[in-house]
Amino acid sequence: MSDPLLAIRDLHVTYATGEGALPAVRGVDLTVARGQIVGVAGESGCGKSTLASTVLRLQPTNATVTGEVLFDGRDVLTMRWGDLRAVRWSGASIVFQGALHSLNPVHRIGAQIAEPILVHTEGLGDERIRSRVGELLDQVGLDPARARAYPHQLSGGQKQRVMIAMALACDPELVVADEPTTALDVMVQAQVLNVLSDLVREREVGMMMISHDLSVLADLCDRITVMYAGRVVEEGPAKQIFSEPLHPYSGALSAAFPRVGDPAARFAPAGLPGDPPDARNLPGGCSFAPRCPRAAEVCLPAEPELMAYDDRAAACVRIGDPVEEPQEAAS
Repeated sequence: MSDPLLAIRDLHVTYATGEGALPAVRGVDLTVARGQIVGVAGESGCGKSTLASTVLRLQPTNATVTGEVLFDGRDVLTMRWGDLRAVRWSGASIVFQGALHSLNPVHRIGAQIAEPILVHTEGLGDERIRSRVGELLDQVGLDPARARAYPHQLSGGQKQRVMIAMALACDPELVVADEPTTALDVMVQAQVLNVLSDLVREREVGMMMISHDLSVLADLCDRITVMYAGRVVEEGPAKQIFSEPLHPYSGALSAAFPRVGDPAARFAPAGLPGDPPDARNLPGGCSFAPRCPRAAEVCLPAEPELMAYDDRAAACVRIGDPVEEPQEAAS
């Protein structure tokens, strides 16, 4: 089996804040192969966007990072600046969350798509660059004539397609998509996700897709990594994570989305009380125990390790135990 395109190994990211050290990512392992889409799921504050930014070493200066982020066998975290600059856009690119804030309002979208091409490709004339911009817009389902439009002249879905075109401008091997469909209506969301899926399959690139929506990831991805409080709590095939979760947190994320035709989901929508813990003040033992409906004394002494279960892995000491009445976790 060939080496993965992206291999994240024992990654820790801690931010220095005025209120103390904030461990946003704690010992994460993740791999993405060529032609594979790997989803990363979890609530806000679980470390997903920090993980995404670290792939291209975009973390802020107050972050301390340890571990390895291997892109095509080379560690992004230890690259010289010149090598890292070459990797960005042409080797790996990112679709940022919120196209409205990522596009420059005073420049036409064609010029913004052309910018990474000009920086990373030598010897192309103006005509070839204009042609390339038109090809990219066509690939994401936009009329090439829209290259002369300003961002305010496009809808939310069209702006997001422009962001995808920019990410693909230099034919990268890896695309990191950080919640690319946030704030889009369901029809436009479906269109954007189809564009991403088709382009990944056609180009055989790898993709890491960040989202809080487990149902979207189940439809789009090959595998899913579920994060909670900065750690991986479950990893495995996308369909299984959504339909047969092992970890109670994965189950809560899955149950939060009602199934069409399921009366139980319609009349008793599921939810999860509370919020993820403050990373500066994590509870002892399992971080999820204070919110877990199955928490017991066995969950409290230590944080559970990620254990393998066939083609999956989960961090829960109660997997395989018979389901019983919920017990109140110690605070």
